Amino acid sequence: MSRMTSPAVDEHGRPEPPQRGDETTTLFGFLDFLRATIRWKTEGLSTEQLHSRPLPTSMTLGGMLKHLAYVEDHWFCHVLGGREPCSPWDAVEWQQDPDWDWNSAPDDDAAQLRSLWSSAVETSRQRWVLFAAEHANPLDAPVKRPVGGDMSARWVITHMIEEYARHCGHADLLREALDGVTGD
Repeated sequence: MSRMTSPAVDEHGRPEPPQRGDETTTLFGFLDFLRATIRWKTEGLSTEQLHSRPLPTSMTLGGMLKHLAYVEDHWFCHVLGGREPCSPWDAVEWQQDPDWDWNSAPDDDAAQLRSLWSSAVETSRQRWVLFAAEHANPLDAPVKRPVGGDMSARWVITHMIEEYARHCGHADLLREALDGVTGD
């Protein structure tokens, strides 16, 4: 990413995406804003609250944290970095439970879920730095996808923004139903 001054931070600790950054800085600005939204929507909640289902859905905020940790590892480490999945994803029997990330979350307490997700985000940032250093035009660099055909790294970053944006909407609804906390 290009060097810029520290971004402005809103009242929830989320970095505002730059209004005049280059493409990479803008894409990661939005991704980091959405990551911070998930942090905000899940912070301060107990293990019981993270596992509760305040709406008629199987989705929980704890499950969402674990799912997003998996998504970070899958796209940045496995697909973009060409590495084998990290622990715990490498030991999962995905054929037996394709939603293991969501379904296993109740086995973890709040601290474990937050740590797993935070660590995955930090590892993804490091993997991007390594990937970008290896390519003259990192967003245009081809990425081999195990299933579904190859794409550019730009596609991976844009997909991550889409993934987080969708789940931020879910998190808004779950958090408001859980304890009344609202806000974008």
